[in-house]
Amino acid sequence: MNRTYKFSKRLALRAAICLPALLLNLTAAQAEPTVEVLHYWTSGGEAKAAAALKKDFEDHGGKWIDSPVAGGGGSAAMTVLRSRVLSGDAPTAVQLKSPAIQEWADQGALANLDEVAEKEHWNDVLPKRLQTLMQYDGHYVAVPVNIHRTDMIWANPKLLASVGATEVPKSWDEFNTVAEKLQAKGVIPLAIGGQPWQETILFENVVLGIGGTDFYQKALIDLDEDALKSDTMKKVFDQMRTLRGFVDADFSGRDWNLATAMVMNGKAAMQIMGDWAKGEFLAAGKEPGKDFLCEATPSNDGYLFNTDSFAMFDVSGDDKIAGQKLLAELIVGEKFQETFNLLKGSIPARLGVPMDDFDECALQSEKDMQDSQVSDGFLPSVGVDMALPGALTGAIVDTVTSHFNSDMASESAVAKLLENINLARD
Repeated sequence: MNRTYKFSKRLALRAAICLPALLLNLTAAQAEPTVEVLHYWTSGGEAKAAAALKKDFEDHGGKWIDSPVAGGGGSAAMTVLRSRVLSGDAPTAVQLKSPAIQEWADQGALANLDEVAEKEHWNDVLPKRLQTLMQYDGHYVAVPVNIHRTDMIWANPKLLASVGATEVPKSWDEFNTVAEKLQAKGVIPLAIGGQPWQETILFENVVLGIGGTDFYQKALIDLDEDALKSDTMKKVFDQMRTLRGFVDADFSGRDWNLATAMVMNGKAAMQIMGDWAKGEFLAAGKEPGKDFLCEATPSNDGYLFNTDSFAMFDVSGDDKIAGQKLLAELIVGEKFQETFNLLKGSIPARLGVPMDDFDECALQSEKDMQDSQVSDGFLPSVGVDMALPGALTGAIVDTVTSHFNSDMASESAVAKLLENINLARD
């Protein structure tokens, strides 16, 4: 047989073997980064922030499939997520809180992001505490978008001035005095939505303000029995009963952003809510310090934090995997951290992002956050599922909402709180 013919035959055989692999590699290289993003950013300021992430992703050649689920502070979205995962159809990226990240990772449902983390030097640009929250067993499985705080009062300055208050109350006693004056004038002192997570945010603020940072740690994070059944906790429920008297009769079921609108439109004087409320004011063209006031609640120099984050679920498909890597890279990037948090009302999770364009509320939050790192006052919020696994959070939430929506005595609420937590531990 001719040597040339033999050589050509071998080349043809090799080509037949290698061509499928080459085509596969070419397809992978050309795979369009694609993400389906399950999130619950659906209100005005939140929706604008979500749109900024979508635009950034698409500007980098990605395909974004939006899957928003409104309501319940994220609980409705988590119901959808569980159904999707059980049916074998997990989204590529999901907005999750830290305890949920750990739970899903423990089930082996999350993808490893170490390759992106190393390439983008996340260990150098993320606060140590946030690094821990985004990792499972030492491996990155999620990325932080921002840092919110839940210990904030949002106030209508004209309504406060109508009763001689020139600033936001600095103590709970002062809050009660101002609220009584507002109520006497026919003004709703406190806007709140009658949803369990909103009532729990109010509760955790009272715990921090009356008990201080050490008490908050012992009672709501360590779940120390002595703290839970203490006289201090009784005082907390006493104050919650007082606050219930400052709420309007139509609060049941109201979404948080509608409560914010009450303050914005002069129907209520104050709201106690996370700083995502600022996004609603800004979206409406309101100016901090002029149209609305933003101050920490009476909090004993604490800082109750909430971090929005995205976990990447373990999915197949080169386009989805490429999409996850691109999305993770963009989220921690300096450009997006600035753009997103300016819209969202939060502060960057990434260290060193320029704060020149941030408003006075954000600058104060950034300062307080840095101070709390030193004083050990940087504490996770219970009301937005940052502090405890679901069953234990539920035990607290159930007690708080039962007390707030009934005539339950403070002593009974203290006993019920301890009982519910002990049941959840079993």
